[in-house]
Amino acid sequence: MAPVHIISPINVGHIDDVIELSKTKPDTIPQRFVRDITERPTIATLTPNKAPIITTPTHNNHHMPIIDFSNLSKHNTHELFLHELLNLATACQNWGFFQVVNHGVDLNLMESIEKMSNEFFMLPLEEKQKYPMLPGTIQGYGQAFVFSEDQKLDWCNMLALAIEPQHARNPNLWPKKPEKFSETLEEYSREVRKLCENLVKYIAIGLGLKEEAFDSMFGEAVQAIRINYYPACSRPELVMGLSPHSDGSALTVLQQAKGSPVGLQILKDGIWIPVHTLPNALVINIGDTIEVLTNGKYKSVEHRAVANENKDRLSLVTFYAPSYEVELGPMPEFVDANHPCKFRRYNHGEYSKHYVTHRLQGKKALDFAKIQTSNAF
Repeated sequence: MAPVHIISPINVGHIDDVIELSKTKPDTIPQRFVRDITERPTIATLTPNKAPIITTPTHNNHHMPIIDFSNLSKHNTHELFLHELLNLATACQNWGFFQVVNHGVDLNLMESIEKMSNEFFMLPLEEKQKYPMLPGTIQGYGQAFVFSEDQKLDWCNMLALAIEPQHARNPNLWPKKPEKFSETLEEYSREVRKLCENLVKYIAIGLGLKEEAFDSMFGEAVQAIRINYYPACSRPELVMGLSPHSDGSALTVLQQAKGSPVGLQILKDGIWIPVHTLPNALVINIGDTIEVLTNGKYKSVEHRAVANENKDRLSLVTFYAPSYEVELGPMPEFVDANHPCKFRRYNHGEYSKHYVTHRLQGKKALDFAKIQTSNAF
């Protein structure tokens, strides 16, 4: 979530606040939110409280992997550690998404930041508008990734804030209400950062690297949070909660608020699969950065959010990525005669800027780093 400096004004037109819209339960959804038929979620994907029935052999009896972090961090036994390490490596390679239980983030703290986030979104609009997300930026309250007045909008309001490094923050965009929100967010972010720091160590070990391999090249890791609020929508089949995309981070950590309906979906083998989160678990996914560093061995995964007709949904999403100053490219360990280099070397700050100044379009942002091959003879 690199700071973005706008050189010229961006005309995004009028943007309705979806929380305010949802209060009226409109039968007719404003056209800026109505997706083209090819982009709409199917009815099957909008039955969120039942596990999806998948008929293809690839997914039969398969569920998103679950990692017990205590088996990694406490080294309960050497056998348990190796077993969980293998589970983690398999999850990263075959899914790019997994849930973590016994992750060490204080459950009371998770509950507190959840409660305060809900309270923030329920504040009067005038109060939330004191922290505006200006067009072309990605800090503050509003709609992100909007760059034109005819662009389709997501059925979502968000509060996005840079956490680390501190100089990337805009203190004027940190809400003063509810009371102690900022203090709680600081504490929560510190605990999630520890989890990310440990996870990248175990991911490195699972790849056959030294445990500090990623840490040493990340520098002062960047951290940001985006708190998403998806109000109920009277016509969920017409809208998209959050457009399909992969994350530009190294790791992304998602906490879904208790009582929220299923909304997150991941694209696996061409099928959108709803993610049913376990109580108190955190959902982790691999970002574009890890895909580049591993030369595609671990891939970032396209995902999206759908709206629900009857219930609001809240999610807290933390992004963990290398310093803006570092140069990245595939690590030598993952490039050989059978695995040619797929990505060029680039400055991570430049990639971050590219990511946040383009609308969400699947994995298109990763084209920035891809080595383009010619099919010409």
